[in-house]
Amino acid sequence: MSLTEPASTSMRPVASVHPLASLSGTEIDAIRGIVERTPDFTESTRFAYVGLEEPVKADYLAWEASGGPLPDRQARVWLLDPSTGLSVDRVVSLSSSSVVKSAAVDGSKGRLPVLDSEQGKIMTILAENAAWTKALSSRNLTPADVTVIPLPAGNFGYEDEDGKRIVRCLAFKQDHPKDHPWAHPVDGLSAYADVDTGAILKILDVHEFAVPAEGGNYDDPEVQGPPLEGLKPIKITQPDGASFSVDGEHVTWANWKLRIGFDVREGLVLHQVSFTDKGVQRPVMYRGSISEMVVPYGDPGPNRFWQNYFDAGEIIYGRFTNSLTLGCDCVGEIKYFDGVFADESGVPRLIPNAICMHEEDYGSLWKHTDPFTGAHEVRRARRLVISFFTNVGNYDYGFFWYLYLDGTIECEAKLTGILFTSAYPGDDENGEKYAFASEVAPGLGAPYHQHLFGARLDLSVDGTANVVNEIDAVRLPVSPTNPHGNAFTKSVTPIVSEQVSGRTSDGSKGRVWQIASTEATNRLGYPTSYVLHPTDSPTLMADASSSVSSRAAFATKHLFVTEYDPAERYAAGDFVTNSPGGQGIPDFISGDAPLVGKDLVLWHTFGLTHFPRVEDWPIMPMDYAKFSLRPYNFFDKNPTLNVPPPAVGQDDCGGDSAANCHKS
Repeated sequence: MSLTEPASTSMRPVASVHPLASLSGTEIDAIRGIVERTPDFTESTRFAYVGLEEPVKADYLAWEASGGPLPDRQARVWLLDPSTGLSVDRVVSLSSSSVVKSAAVDGSKGRLPVLDSEQGKIMTILAENAAWTKALSSRNLTPADVTVIPLPAGNFGYEDEDGKRIVRCLAFKQDHPKDHPWAHPVDGLSAYADVDTGAILKILDVHEFAVPAEGGNYDDPEVQGPPLEGLKPIKITQPDGASFSVDGEHVTWANWKLRIGFDVREGLVLHQVSFTDKGVQRPVMYRGSISEMVVPYGDPGPNRFWQNYFDAGEIIYGRFTNSLTLGCDCVGEIKYFDGVFADESGVPRLIPNAICMHEEDYGSLWKHTDPFTGAHEVRRARRLVISFFTNVGNYDYGFFWYLYLDGTIECEAKLTGILFTSAYPGDDENGEKYAFASEVAPGLGAPYHQHLFGARLDLSVDGTANVVNEIDAVRLPVSPTNPHGNAFTKSVTPIVSEQVSGRTSDGSKGRVWQIASTEATNRLGYPTSYVLHPTDSPTLMADASSSVSSRAAFATKHLFVTEYDPAERYAAGDFVTNSPGGQGIPDFISGDAPLVGKDLVLWHTFGLTHFPRVEDWPIMPMDYAKFSLRPYNFFDKNPTLNVPPPAVGQDDCGGDSAANCHKS
């Protein structure tokens, strides 16, 4: 729903707000008013993206320290006009109601994303295309029988696609309006289309697979079967309310302070994450977000080899953020934050309850029963959970940030929804299964694929002078210093420059990456630091010579490190649609800046390599991918010693009384 009516006649600057605050509906109206006054704006001009142009970090920190005038409040705006060919990247000032920067998007490094309205146009044109309708007819189908899905096309250097915004289209049969089409792929048939002109460049009809007949309507009670009996209600209550406090987007919980933000491209963003230690507010992470994600498919078939989707850069997945529901998506004492974004007309749109925040119990924090003193101590752990969900076509993604009492930060991606399907070719002449997809229902295939998330972690561990060290566990051979062969140690290797920063995880060595201050130490003289613990999993599986490897270079390693640059925000570059590759990380590290004692940004890839199973159909149970940032010599001792014992009743926590939780 619209928050406000368009305000194209308004020329007044908006009221001062916090420099990192998410754009409001009032500000989006003001942005539209600024843009509408530019000479090249027409009735057909569309807004492909509107987001906060955050102040340069040094400027923000200087303002925060001095309390001087607010930095100029700016927004970044991508404009697209199919009638004139306008494709432009602008920065506008809300403080002065003016355009401060403008550059044409010429397509050499990528193009603006395809709009929802343009996808509808392609589907209409395709339904009138003779070659398409003939191909459907040979399968006893008409355009009315199928839904067509225009998909990001990538870039394969085809001459007839040069300089164009391209989509590639696949079809799925629908037996009735409530029928989920993913169960019925019309495989072997695809179409390539020019979005700007509406021209159908190519119809590929390579094989007439049988359309799988069995339905996949997971929401049909007959498909679900009788409800599972015996599950009793679980009620989570906090009779005294939640432990956090909220002022706008600023949150305080336990020793943590942070700001919560929403961006339509990145979704949930965390700003200014700090931990209060002995009365001192110590910075840990200046900004954390999922800057990009890619879903590359591994089926080399002639009408599927091109499948790889950049859900943030190509699809702007924040547009599809869910409104979360108490008791279904979030349980407990909940605080919701709304999301606001500009639609294609530049009108603010509200997503109620876009972000959910709550506390949850997390088992034992620490515990010991001492055999010599008789001391018995136990504390309960809890964490602050900040999350949002977005739906991108067939898949649903939840992104959860967790803050723990001991200073740990964790990020977890949750994946569910429906598999992207194909026809299953069946066994070959030797009885071998198809090598690139699983059969999940009769005749229904699910191609192998990956979900690779690119986290941008702008860390500031006790300030902006940091170094990243790669730490490995090291086995030692028998020697005069290790005569019994039991010794092992660790190696600590500084990552000294950008071009050598590409690193992969190694579970056999317990490899982690330490982000250490080059200025601050703890009471024992150790550099204060945090350690990035990756989940050991494959990086991008595509060959290094492939198109997707060039376009998703960030996903070829688990880690890259760069010196902070405000222009380097997205792991695959600003303009991902039809990009030829080389943008993002390859460009960012090309200068080979030194990285010791600098203001650093970590680019961490984590995710899943998915070989679908029958249990993933017709809807996939939740799967998970995550990483954590844990304090390492950041404190002088265990920072949770002062966590009070739990308030418990008879027979809880040890037997006869609450005192059993805290007795010495």
